[in-house]
Amino acid sequence: MLTLLTLAAQGQKPVRVTYKSIVNGREIPGGPLTVIESDGVAVRITVPQQQQQQERPQMPSPQQSSYIDIAGKNYIQVADMSDGSRISTSTPFSELPAAELSEDTEVITGYRCVRSRVIYFSNTIDIWYTDQAGVAGTPVPAMGVPDGLVLRIVRNGNNITEAERVDILKGKESHISLPEGTGRSVDRMTFEHLIREAFVTTVTVFDDAVINWEGEAVNPVFGMTDTLYRFAGGTVILKKVALPQVHDRYSLFAEVTEYSAGDAYDRTGTVFVIPQGDPLTFLDGLTKGHTALPLHTDRHGKKYRGVAATNEYGPPVELVRFFTPFGVRNFNDRRTMPGLTWQDSAFYKQDITHYLPLLRGEVWIGAFIGNYDRGGHRLSLRLKYYPETRDMEPGESGKQWIYSVFNTLPIMEMAGQQYGTMFDGDTLSVSVDIPEGVESLKMIFISTGHGGWSGGDEFNQKLNELLVDGRRVWSYVPWRSDCGTYRNFNPASGNFWNGLSSSDYSRSGWCPGSLSEPLIIPLEGLAPGRHTISVTVPLGKPEGGSFSHWNISGVLTGTY
Repeated sequence: MLTLLTLAAQGQKPVRVTYKSIVNGREIPGGPLTVIESDGVAVRITVPQQQQQQERPQMPSPQQSSYIDIAGKNYIQVADMSDGSRISTSTPFSELPAAELSEDTEVITGYRCVRSRVIYFSNTIDIWYTDQAGVAGTPVPAMGVPDGLVLRIVRNGNNITEAERVDILKGKESHISLPEGTGRSVDRMTFEHLIREAFVTTVTVFDDAVINWEGEAVNPVFGMTDTLYRFAGGTVILKKVALPQVHDRYSLFAEVTEYSAGDAYDRTGTVFVIPQGDPLTFLDGLTKGHTALPLHTDRHGKKYRGVAATNEYGPPVELVRFFTPFGVRNFNDRRTMPGLTWQDSAFYKQDITHYLPLLRGEVWIGAFIGNYDRGGHRLSLRLKYYPETRDMEPGESGKQWIYSVFNTLPIMEMAGQQYGTMFDGDTLSVSVDIPEGVESLKMIFISTGHGGWSGGDEFNQKLNELLVDGRRVWSYVPWRSDCGTYRNFNPASGNFWNGLSSSDYSRSGWCPGSLSEPLIIPLEGLAPGRHTISVTVPLGKPEGGSFSHWNISGVLTGTY
């Protein structure tokens, strides 16, 4: 077998190889085609733009170029970023996958090739290359650079990159120069991360913000953009933020990071957005007190504020329901457990794309963690917008209808808002007008039970039922039996004689250190017009000073 340096020394004519893509036996028309140019000393790899003209303007993208330094045995990648900066990375051949050579041969574009095989991240990659061309090169150096010219790469038997033609380079084309001025040098994983992140729009809403109990929070002048406001004794934080006006072909994720700055207990947390446009909004409750919000009275005469939609008011839309662990970070050095390493913080990442129309332009976003601790908690929130197409204007898409029906989570708990005990022999019923033309109607539903003693609803399975006009359309028992998975987030969790810790026990739809996934309940076929939507739960009876309650939020969505 000839080595790379031997091939270079032979002085064979430089070549340009154009590759096509074949997936599941079908050639992908229009490219993009990969092209490599090799003069025996260096290889330049390019992916020309598609032959067909783009129908729509494309978003700015990093301009990447790749090279193989055969003499120096390095794989070089360079990218010119949209902000004008340049980054690069260099990977020695010794760090690339090692191939196992076989005895299989085949003629490809007139050259006799041999097959080698690489197992790469559990993928089987067959690489066919020849030493008859006199030069080396490959369109995918990340899979390794063999001692010859690669003419076919087969990934898992069905994804093929294959040479379509091999042309001899002449004149000035025959010399391949390695890049000069490669900018900031980073490792390969960082390079790939920066390329991907160049397409992501990230908005930091809260950055290590304090959520604690101070008794009285002093705020700056209300209404300013990008200014942190605190309510309910400091347990609610709020900010008006300017979010990107992206089109509908984006995925949207919320990233929440939380850790204890003093509070040892597991607490209910929520991130929410306040819908605008109604005569009355949750902002009125925060700024004027919860009694400014619409009143809901249960069958026992107990009064609740701001929990249900009216003709003039929509409850806050819950983006993420999360639960703090028992004292992560602040209590990590107070207790050790053999075989466990405490986490530094709790991290929650959730897809909230269904609320994308509410999270464009100028909006009010808040977060709440119920606690009466002076140190409390620290919370960061980032919204990340991921494009699903490179088109800047992908065309018209259906208009989305979003309507917040109920939210019984007492966001203003520390300012007097009642717990969700209205299910005691009763239902929470809300009248809703379904507009004409709404399709794919569904409810995004989150339900967690609370009452932290053996007879409380936190530790007992309870049937949740959703009714429309008195008819049950859906029911389930919210229950999490995987809470022990999060033990290493809970340093302050109590340990019992039987070997279990408090954080291990199953709960009604939640675990300390986790988020609660929303359920998507189909309501297709519901006719336009006025309907009554009800939720019922068999609320447990109080014992002494202990009582059960349910935090339930429901939002209707559909498309026109």
